[in-house]
Amino acid sequence: MKNPYISPKSSGGIKVEKSFIIAGPCSAESEEQVMVCARDLAKTGKVNAFRAGIWKPRTRPGSYEGVGSEGLKWLKQVKQETGLKTATEVATEKHVYEALKYGVDIMWIGARTTGNPFSMQEIAEALSGVDVTVFIKNPVNPDVELWHGAYERIQKVGIEHIGLIHRGFTSYEKLRYKNQPLWQLPIEMKRRLPNVPMICDPSHISGTREYLLEVAQKALDLDYDGLMIEVHPAPDMALSDAKQQITPVQLIELLSKLIHRDRNSTDVNFIHILEELRAKVDRYDENLIELLGQRMAIAKEIGKYKKENNITILQKNRWEEIISKAEQKAAQFSLSKEFIDIVFNAIHIESINNQNTIMNNQR
Repeated sequence: MKNPYISPKSSGGIKVEKSFIIAGPCSAESEEQVMVCARDLAKTGKVNAFRAGIWKPRTRPGSYEGVGSEGLKWLKQVKQETGLKTATEVATEKHVYEALKYGVDIMWIGARTTGNPFSMQEIAEALSGVDVTVFIKNPVNPDVELWHGAYERIQKVGIEHIGLIHRGFTSYEKLRYKNQPLWQLPIEMKRRLPNVPMICDPSHISGTREYLLEVAQKALDLDYDGLMIEVHPAPDMALSDAKQQITPVQLIELLSKLIHRDRNSTDVNFIHILEELRAKVDRYDENLIELLGQRMAIAKEIGKYKKENNITILQKNRWEEIISKAEQKAAQFSLSKEFIDIVFNAIHIESINNQNTIMNNQR
């Protein structure tokens, strides 16, 4: 289907500068709710764009699934009255065309859609030739390749202003946060795409107001370019995700508590001390690699011995013993259990792969 809005109604792509703030309700519920919230946010002078979910893909039917295209009229009114840029989520070709029709400036692609290459390609083709800003949320599952692939599909149709949104990853276990941050994954995306702005969605990571500040601060400490925060004039009455939304006043309070740090320093003494400390880290890294190489050599010897005696590679009791000892030792150095589990599981997988090669070598 040819894009009927090839000459976009939007004001064109937006360059995302440092401390970019997108705020607004999880869902557009009524014209009054949208306009009251937008006016209050505009008065703060802290918000760059007003967000509101128009179409809300919910996990189960029967939940509030958005007001639909009617809400786009309210977003258009927000821009006309307050001057705020507008943003909403799109999940289909039709959503893109409808959003363009009403001049939406920023479209973001949700976590469920990011993980579906068919949907991503459909949206990308609908956006071809349009000058808007597109943000791509991380997929529900912790898969950097899916996230990167979604970015490439949008980039290949000529969209110049693309950003990433870290909103956390779904976990079967019910842990502290609603969606686990898994900070190492967005860090990997920043490494791959250093010139692509990334903002954090602490609302969806937290799942509750209680953790918004700490998640937002962590994102800024990791040099994110901004935040997307859900704001509602009466959060407890919200039709979706009530627990994670805050009022405009609470948003100002949260933003005032955030510490913004410099990316670099010109202080000579700071630079010298940092270089010395980094040199020490480099030496420890070299030692670690050498030790890991020595450990893997022993694992290979064990693999040969198991093969000679026709013993299985995986020894469950032995592995549990290794992990238990490692966690006890790590506690003495203030190393978290989660960190040790990740490191030793990676070592274990590499050992198994090496032993499997030896075990199945026919020569």
